[in-house]
Amino acid sequence: MEAAALIAVIDNSVKNDSGLIPILEDVQNNFGYILEEAVQIISKKINRPASEIYGVATFYKSFSLTPRGKHLITVCVGTACHVRGGSKIVDALSRELKIDPGETTEDLNYSLEAVNCLGCCAIGPVIVVDDEYYGEMTTQKALNLVSKLKKEDEND
Repeated sequence: MEAAALIAVIDNSVKNDSGLIPILEDVQNNFGYILEEAVQIISKKINRPASEIYGVATFYKSFSLTPRGKHLITVCVGTACHVRGGSKIVDALSRELKIDPGETTEDLNYSLEAVNCLGCCAIGPVIVVDDEYYGEMTTQKALNLVSKLKKEDEND
């Protein structure tokens, strides 16, 4: 990772008079996660303590302090999705990817998350793969999506 690229992203956000959340979003969008080095640079640039920046970055589930996979798979396990099999989908994906929710595969291709609600209760269970929502999921449909991703990655 090149420090100059990180500083350029942060400087651009600060120059545009962005608030802390947009700055963190810019860093994550460019580097895949919020680097420790970024927290220190942001702290100096906007004159806020690093603890405040960590507080924001850890409060919002959309931010990650560790590298995420190329593909982010999010499974809803809120009440409506849970009663329709959301937890079974998480279990199946965990077995398939050999990771637990909140983890990333060693090859950095896949990250798996379980969340309490995605706001799509009527079409649950719902999973989100790379910002695309899939409703009325089953364990087999979810495994088929991962299989499709793996085949696409092999062809790239």
